[in-house]
Amino acid sequence: MTMPAPPGDQNPVDREPAAREAWGRQPPGPTASPWPVYPMPMPTPQPRNGMGVTALVLGIVGAVLGLFVVLFWMSWVPALLAVVFGCIGLSHARRGLATNRTMALVGVILGGAGLLISAACGLFAVVVVKEAADDVRAKADRVKASAAAEEEKKKAQEKARHLSFGQSYTFENGLKVTVAKPQPFTPDDFVLGHAKGNKAVEVTVTVVNTGTERLSVETGLPNVNDAKGASAELVIDGSGRQKVITGYVLPGKETVGKYAFSLPPDAADKVEVEFSPDAKRWPDAYWSGPN
Repeated sequence: MTMPAPPGDQNPVDREPAAREAWGRQPPGPTASPWPVYPMPMPTPQPRNGMGVTALVLGIVGAVLGLFVVLFWMSWVPALLAVVFGCIGLSHARRGLATNRTMALVGVILGGAGLLISAACGLFAVVVVKEAADDVRAKADRVKASAAAEEEKKKAQEKARHLSFGQSYTFENGLKVTVAKPQPFTPDDFVLGHAKGNKAVEVTVTVVNTGTERLSVETGLPNVNDAKGASAELVIDGSGRQKVITGYVLPGKETVGKYAFSLPPDAADKVEVEFSPDAKRWPDAYWSGPN
């Protein structure tokens, strides 16, 4: 059985390649997406403001600490760090990495001010300490000089109180005392304080009142030491030649005391006499020399 030919004497088999060609052709270029394409947003970098904030905080701390004189030695550390961090913050701001340029700049300024304050306070402290040390040293030198002068004065006074027989010494109350060279003394038969074989001497003490008021002699007895430094014994006899100074001495007047002492023969070549008109107030003066 023969199939009838399609109209127009066209062969469907012959049209298939043409149809495929018509439907299969595509324009050059990227393949169209069935979904709409939107541009992807780029992430915005976060500003690096930490250095500026740190510089500001440290600058405030350094400046405040520098205002306290006792804390100036602590202020230079935060102040220096404020300058360093502030400079880094300014560098970030210039490169667009930070947005707090003003804060970093203020931190640098405060840090610099803190350094200046710290340096000024340090200089002030050095000056104050130096002046205090100089003052202490000057006071110590004055005290030392005063002590040395006092010691020299005591030595001079001590030297002035050591005299030879016949010289005079004036005590601070105005009594001038003179001790004459001891003279031989012969006790009578009724004698106390004189051993047989000893040498008896008589000591004469003259006291003159050089002041304007009457003055008392509280201790009228001298002390006599022999050549060996031993105290000689006071001689008392019945001759009545000894006289003890007692009572008051009127202005411009004098009183004379006479005392006898017994010296051992081996220590009688030199005598020292100690005397003070008031032993509680004035130290003794000393008269010495060969007997």
